[in-house]
Amino acid sequence: MILSIASLLLEPVDGTGPSHFLLREGERRHLQEYIAHRSLYHLKEADPQAWVIPRLDGQAKSSFVSVEHDEYGAGHGQRLHARLFAEMMAALELDPTYGAYLDVVPAVTLATVNAMSMFGLHRSLRAALVGQFASIEITSSPGSARLVRAIRRCGHEDPAGWAFYEEHIEADAVHEQVIRKGVVAPLLEGEPALAPDVVLGLQVDALLEARLADHLIGAWTAGQSSLREPGLDRSRWLVSQNG
Repeated sequence: MILSIASLLLEPVDGTGPSHFLLREGERRHLQEYIAHRSLYHLKEADPQAWVIPRLDGQAKSSFVSVEHDEYGAGHGQRLHARLFAEMMAALELDPTYGAYLDVVPAVTLATVNAMSMFGLHRSLRAALVGQFASIEITSSPGSARLVRAIRRCGHEDPAGWAFYEEHIEADAVHEQVIRKGVVAPLLEGEPALAPDVVLGLQVDALLEARLADHLIGAWTAGQSSLREPGLDRSRWLVSQNG
């Protein structure tokens, strides 16, 4: 089972995900929609995963906390990843208030966030949350690099517009290895019966992300909005430049 988990700890290489689309042909409106979808998690980044900390032990716990420490800015409030995401939203003329886009994103977006909350709220699913977190960290670094390039390709010149993703290029490359060797490996060495739950978390995250990707790219290639209310008044979208 551990060998099968290792085979799942790989980034998909099909080149068809949203970050690939945004890099190749994305427009400003696509980028703004993508960020609106992602805001439901990234404005509270790492909070759902924090539930698992008291449910781990030994090296797995220590390594997991080290990753969360980085997510929370490594002791520097201005470097909180959630704060960097909010600053990016403002730079891209989006409302950085948490939940601002809750009513306009579809169910496939909410499912990605609800799954991690469900895993985090149930001690019996703690290993599934570890698997889900591992899946995020594995795919984050290369995807973030593409998104930095996509944002700059769309003509954004304010570094705040890509600082969040730039931070994740290096940080999540490190986190991937910490999760693999410092969390998953010792967790399963101590409790090998949890392997199916780790696989569950990995596969659930992959499935939900694939469904969201299909929705986003399907809508964009059809010339449609990926949101539930494409005719939404712009005042609900944009941050007022006059405060």
